Amino acid sequence: MSRLKKLAIAALALILIAGGAAFYVWNGLQPVQSSDAPVEFTVEPGMSTSSIADLLEDKGLIKNALLLKGYLKLTNEGSRLMAGTYEATPGTPFQELLTMMNNGEVKPEEMVRFTIPEGFTVAQMAEKISEESGIDEKEILDLADQSSGWDIPVAAEIPEDPELKHHLEGYLFPATYELPKKELSAKGIVETMLKETEKRLEEIPNWEEQLKARGVTFHELMTIASLVEREVVVDHERPLVAGVIYNRLEQDMKLEIDATVQYLLDKPKERLLYADLEVKSPYNTYRQKGLPPGPIASPSLESIKAALNPEKSDYLFYVTKKDGTQEHLFAKTYKEHLKNIETSKKMGQQE
Repeated sequence: MSRLKKLAIAALALILIAGGAAFYVWNGLQPVQSSDAPVEFTVEPGMSTSSIADLLEDKGLIKNALLLKGYLKLTNEGSRLMAGTYEATPGTPFQELLTMMNNGEVKPEEMVRFTIPEGFTVAQMAEKISEESGIDEKEILDLADQSSGWDIPVAAEIPEDPELKHHLEGYLFPATYELPKKELSAKGIVETMLKETEKRLEEIPNWEEQLKARGVTFHELMTIASLVEREVVVDHERPLVAGVIYNRLEQDMKLEIDATVQYLLDKPKERLLYADLEVKSPYNTYRQKGLPPGPIASPSLESIKAALNPEKSDYLFYVTKKDGTQEHLFAKTYKEHLKNIETSKKMGQQE
């Protein structure tokens, strides 16, 4: 065989070897087979690029860790990869994976979201939170009955009173909450809601000075606010109803608030019976004078403001209008109140 022919064969062999190597590299850097199932992987702080490449291969996100290591060494891209938990689907090009880690585009934290309406009791809250989070309803209720272990100033205002139906009733703020699922616990939720009450109170300018001027304790304030919350739907009436409550307290009259009786029932009734009004309980304001032992629900900020700044009037009575407006008719005397009751009944007949 001639020397020229040998050189040609050698050259061809080198070309084939180079081509094969190039194909091997090219193929090794191609995405793996696509899949819709996301894969989670965590880059730990201080993790080497070599270990990251091995991790991606172990997770089935790249074909060849060795080739990626070589690529990262040549391009120096591995120096900017950020720690964190990421999520990607098989079939994602390796360059996109690197960009994700270079930019720190970590997996969004899974959150649990729940909304507590204004005027909810802790029993209603426990049921709602349990539905949304899977946390045992009883665990939340047990915490609501716990009088110690709360290193939160607002909780320190609650008296140690065995007559309280639930110790934390009225102190868990009604709002929409969004909390990390992996850190979720019954105690964490309750603490968050207690802290939200403190936070929202700060939205009322000089509320502590106003409270002092009002001459009631914080617990009494929250109790009055809860009564307003359960009795009133229309915002502009809240201060007026709060004023009626203060007027009746000052005149040593029973409050006779239906909502306090409803609080004692397993399920609210559309209409209370006379027998319901005779239930023996410190919460029954048809039998007991003064405020109930504590709040009967979680008041809104508007109801707290109304309890702090009630509207002055001579009114001692109110009755709901049966015209669909959910507003009230107010009276100064019992005789006027009886007239308002008849007027309200006629409104209902006209609908």
